[in-house]
Parts: sequence; C-alpha cells; structure tokens
Amino acid sequence: MTAYAPTDTTESIHEPRAHKPHAPPPGKRFRIAGADISASLAVFLIALPLSLGIALATGAPLQAGLVAAAVGGLVAGRLGGSALQVSGPAAGLTVVTADIIHRYGWQTTCAITILVGLAQLGLGCLRVARSALAVSPAVVHGMLAGIGVTIAMAQLHIVLGGTPQSAVLDNLRALPAQLATLHPAALSISLLTLVVLLLWPRIPGRAGRMTRVLPAALVSVAVATCFASVTRLSLDRVDLPSWRSHALAGLPEGPVLGIVAAVLTTTLVCSVQSLLGAVAIDKLTSQRPELDTSVRRSDLDRELLGQGGANIVSGALGGLPVAGVAVRSVANVRAGAVSRNSTMLHGVWVVVAALLLVPALELIPLAALAALVMAVGIQMVSLNHIRTITRHREIVVYATTTLGVVVFGVLEGVALGIAVAVAVALHRLARTRITHEKVAGVHHVRVRGQLTFLAVPRLSRTLHLVPQGEDVVVELDGSFMDHAAFESLQCWQDAHAAHGGSVEVTGRAGTRIAEPASAAHSCCRPWTPWRNHHCDRPQEEQETGQPRGHQLASGISAFQRNTAPHVRGELARLAREGQQPAQLFLTCADSRVVTSMITSSGPGDLFVVRNVGNLVPPPGTESGDDSVGAAIEYAVDVLKVRSITVCGHSGCGAMQALLSIPEGDAQTPLWRWLRHGRPSLERVAAQGEDWARLAGQAPADPVEQLCLTNVIQQLEHLRAHESVARRLAAGDLELHGMYFHVGEAQSYLLTDGSGSGRPPYEVFDQVSPTRPGPTRAAAPQL
Repeated sequence: MTAYAPTDTTESIHEPRAHKPHAPPPGKRFRIAGADISASLAVFLIALPLSLGIALATGAPLQAGLVAAAVGGLVAGRLGGSALQVSGPAAGLTVVTADIIHRYGWQTTCAITILVGLAQLGLGCLRVARSALAVSPAVVHGMLAGIGVTIAMAQLHIVLGGTPQSAVLDNLRALPAQLATLHPAALSISLLTLVVLLLWPRIPGRAGRMTRVLPAALVSVAVATCFASVTRLSLDRVDLPSWRSHALAGLPEGPVLGIVAAVLTTTLVCSVQSLLGAVAIDKLTSQRPELDTSVRRSDLDRELLGQGGANIVSGALGGLPVAGVAVRSVANVRAGAVSRNSTMLHGVWVVVAALLLVPALELIPLAALAALVMAVGIQMVSLNHIRTITRHREIVVYATTTLGVVVFGVLEGVALGIAVAVAVALHRLARTRITHEKVAGVHHVRVRGQLTFLAVPRLSRTLHLVPQGEDVVVELDGSFMDHAAFESLQCWQDAHAAHGGSVEVTGRAGTRIAEPASAAHSCCRPWTPWRNHHCDRPQEEQETGQPRGHQLASGISAFQRNTAPHVRGELARLAREGQQPAQLFLTCADSRVVTSMITSSGPGDLFVVRNVGNLVPPPGTESGDDSVGAAIEYAVDVLKVRSITVCGHSGCGAMQALLSIPEGDAQTPLWRWLRHGRPSLERVAAQGEDWARLAGQAPADPVEQLCLTNVIQQLEHLRAHESVARRLAAGDLELHGMYFHVGEAQSYLLTDGSGSGRPPYEVFDQVSPTRPGPTRAAAPQL
C-alpha cells in the first residue's frame, strides 16, 4: 500500500459513531505492555502514602485507605469507562466521609458506601452521566476549594501536634491555643515533609530529571520516616491492626433522613469528581493518537457503573468511598500507560504492600501523612481556576460555593452555589441592551444580548419609537431568540410594512434572519433562505424582480448585500495577484458536500475538482473526457499545489449505482463515467476481511465499505499520472485521503495502518474539533 503523509489526528469530544475496542487476534496470548507495568508502579508509589493520609484525615481505620486504593484499581479499573483514570480514596471525599464517620460510626459508613455504589449503578443504567457535566464549573471548583480549605485546617492541628475538631470554625477558634502548645517533634517532621515535597520537583539539571522518576509524595514521607527513625523522636506513628480484626460493613444505624442525605452527598461528590476526571483524562489522551480509540475516549455511563461497582466492593470489604483521583490519573497518563492494565496493576501492588510491607508502613509518622494531606488540600484551591472563573465573571458563584462548603457542609454549599449560578444565568439572560438611533434617514434598532420574553416589553417600546413609513434596520447581536420575542418582532414588522415602511432584520455580521431557527443557529444563517426551497421575504420580489420562489436570484442578492462587503478586499487582492492555492481538493458533486464549509477554507485556498463519485480516471482511459486529467496537470504543474486530497462521503449515489448496475448494462453517459469506479469494486472483492474502516470499526454496510475503498483506489490512480508521480518522487507533493460522514458532520483522514500498530489495512481516523490547524502545505484545514 502507498505510504501517505502522516497526519496527527485525534478523537472528537462530541458523540460520533460508537467504536468498538480492538479485540486480540484469535489464538494470541494476553500480554501486558511494559509501559503499563512502569506506569502502574509510578501510580502505586503515589497512591500508597496518599491512601494512608486520606484514611488518617477521615478518622477511618488506616487499612480502609489501602482497601479503597486496591478496589479502585482492580474493580473501577476493570469495569470503568475511562481506561486510564485511576480510582481510589480521594481528597475531595475527605470532609464528607469524616462527617459521616463522626455521626454514624465506621460500620454504618461502610454500609453508606455500599448504598452509594448502588445509587451510582442506578444512575449509570439511566444513562444520565452527561447530565452531571451540566453543573457549572465554578460550582465544582468552588466545592473542591471548600473541601481543600476544610482539609488543610483540620490537618494543620495534627501538624502542630494536636487533635483536629470536626468543623472548620471550631478548628479556627482552637488554633490560638494549639499554637501555644506546639509539639516540636511533630512540627519538625511536618516541616521536613513539606520542604521535601516542595523542593523535590524543582531539582535542576540532569539530577532533577533522574530524581523525578520517584514521586515527591513518596520521597517526602520516606525522608521524614527515616529522619524520625534515626533521631528516635517520640511521635505517633501508623498503626495497622491485624487484618483479622479489620471491621467490615454492618447494617446502617441512625436516622433515615440523615443516612439518605449522607448517601446523596457522597454520591454527588463521587460521581461529579469521577466524571470530570474522565473528561480531563480524555483531553490528555487525545494528544496521543497512537492509543486505541477505546482508551482515548471515555464512556461516561460505563464509568458511573464502574465507580458504583467499586464502591459496593469497597464498602463491603471495609474500605473508604472510591472516586476518580486526578493526581494519580494524570501521573498514569504521563507515565506512558497504554491500557487499563496499568490501573489494575497498581491495585495489585497495593494489595501486595498491604500484606507484605506492614512493618515498614508502621514506621511512618502520622505528622508526615498529615503534612502531605494538608499540602493536597491547599493545592485544591487552584489559582489558575480562580483566574479563569474571574475572566468568565463567575467569581461570585465560586466564592459562594467555597464559603458554603466551609461553613455549612458540602451538600449545603453545592446547593447554594447552584442557586447563585442559576441567578447569575437569569440575570445575564434578562440583561439585554436595546438602542435606537437614526443614521442617514434610516432608523437602526440594535439588540445586544439574548432576546427572550423578559426583554419583550423594552423591545416593543423601542420599536414603537420608529415613525410609520420609515426605513428600519433591526440588528440582532445574540445567539438566541425565543418564540415570544420572535412573535413580537414579526407582528411589529408586518404592521410597519403594512403602513408603507421597510424593515431589514439582520443577525451577527449583517446576516439576515428569515425564521426563528436562524436566531438559534447563527452559523447556518447564510443558507437559511434556501432551506426547504422557500424564501419568505416579500420585498425580495421588489429587490430582484424575480418571482418569490426564485432561490438563485435571492441567494445572489443576499451575497451582494451581506457577504460581498466582507470579502471584496480579499477578492480584489486575488484578482491582482492571481490564484496560488496550496491544495487540490477532488471530491464528489453531491450537493451535501460543501467543500468550503467542511475545510474552513475561503477564496484562493482550494483548487476544487468535483465529479460524480470523486473518480480519477487513470491515464489513457479518459475516452474523450480529459477534464479531470487536465485539472490535475494544471494544479500540479502550473499552480504548483503542495497536496492533493481525494474526499469521499457517506451515502454516495455513485457507489450505490456501482453496486446495483451489473457490468454490460446500457452504455449511458453516466455508466460510461462510472466504469472508472470498477477498480474500487474489484479492490473490495480482493480485500476480503482487510477492508478499509473508520478508526477500527467495520463499515456500516457495503455502500460505506465501497465509499472508503474508492478513496484509496483513486489515490492509486492519482499516482499513475505523470505529473503527480514526478512531484511525489521529488518529495514536494503529498497525497491525502478524506472521508466525510454527512449524517454526523464528521470528517476522517486516511492513515497508514501498518505503521501504527494497527492491522495492515487502511484506517480513516476522526479529526478532532480541538486539533490545531495545520499549515497550508498540509491537508486542508480539517
């Protein structure tokens, strides 16, 4: 197969076609990649001290942290929908879990953890995972910041050698007395832990690169432990009782409403943190195109199911609640993990440590773990998040949520934050600016903001300031107009026109709005008058002299009025300098394939050749039709294009005809042209099971299989053209295959499967909306 120019494609974050993970070939043994083994060890070294520290911070048995870490790795890692997210005891759950333990005891807390898992299973079965992402990021980050402040204040007392209180305000009031009775040994170990934790990642040079193989959390606790052991300081240390006395879950005891509130709070924090973590990991893995599709994109509903299963098992075995943990997950990705095996292996290492390393773990001072968890709590108050939220003018929501969590609790703080977020959204929705001025005899009514029923009274008052019979331009600068506003504007427009006045309604950038949907879909406004083959502007007849249904004249008129003023300068430059396109784009004549739209290109960017079936006749077979060959020669030899793209599409009528018309049928012009596609049919028959596919998924039907194969075959035909072969040999021309799925508005680029660990057949990879734009010499701006 021809080697095509490599293309750095990533997965889309939208909801394209479902993809199945690659299955191992029959008879091939299961193997764990070396990258997964090294990544699992890196994650384990981070998880071990943090799991003990979080258990200490909640007041749970220290083994509970190890149980949750092991179960999170093995159960959530195997069942979850995010292959590289690492689950376990999370700092974000510390405050909630500590409060539940304080109120109901440990065994009831384990029972609540099981109920949380059952609730997550129910939410996963109801497929509501993406609904959780509708919560304002300001609320989520405010919740985490409030939890971080609460953690830091509680652990500060342990750092100083004392005992924390259950509430933040109580800890603040007790702080002066605690400072007066410092425990020097505990404070020195805590400070040593914090200093190592801060300086370890900042060691410069080659030594720093070598030492950063070990995580700072592990090194800081290890250094503090060694120092405490050498100096024989009198400190409280980790106490891991025998596993035979480990407390398991019991029947929940306590008021029903209180237990229900605890289940709801824990479910909310666990689920939102896990789902947001999965989305964040998707953003990291999207930059690694060598990963399998099932690894790069999370199934959020399955992730809820996996977290639910993990919480059920963790609660039953006497472990802490489980959630996705950002620190461990990011470390897993950056360590080079390639599958969920790394997450599961980290759980295995935790089990081994819990069984074999108990004597070493019991040397760790509690002050070192407290300092580590306090640092994690401080890091949860992210200055970067605060700056971002401030830029989006949602700092009030963030501050309210943070203070609510600190003063009242997690559930109450989140409820306050959501209420403030809704109030801010309503305020923005209602704050619409409407102005009126008269310029050169034309009245201009400008609407800035969303036009809803809340703004209808002001809109009506402003519109009635315009005298009857005058010319009016109504400019709508917003992305939404509801039915009440549209009806009010339409009624006034009809009444004004009836009295001899003219009304021009434009949207953003001067684009006319012809129907309510136009206001909601500004990106499609240029062709809304053509949609459904109607044009509902009465004055079009007067402006163009054409019947009302004459779409061509209407479209030309709209171009002259709305688009030409914006492109006239660029077109004038091209007229002076001539065209210099960098790319030849050969695609089908199908009206649904709008080349300028799907490639985000403009005048002078693409030299476009369109024909039925995006076919490239091989040299010597044109039979009187040299148009495609002439275009190729002109583009390659005269225009000196640097790339050629053959673009097929879904549901191609030409490919359907090739499958349905037997050879030797009536020799019509269409069939004489379609015979150039017969090599594609023969290629499909010869490929057997090695057909072209979309990112590892089998074609949906024979038509799609032929559409994909036809792109590859036409690239072969291109190489047979003398001008193309000459430029390819010189190394200054690239060939690209592209497939556009019409129904999904999704583009795919052809890659060479044999060079990326895929089976040796051609694969079309999705193009992500977050992909950085390539240079003009590369494929079209896809």
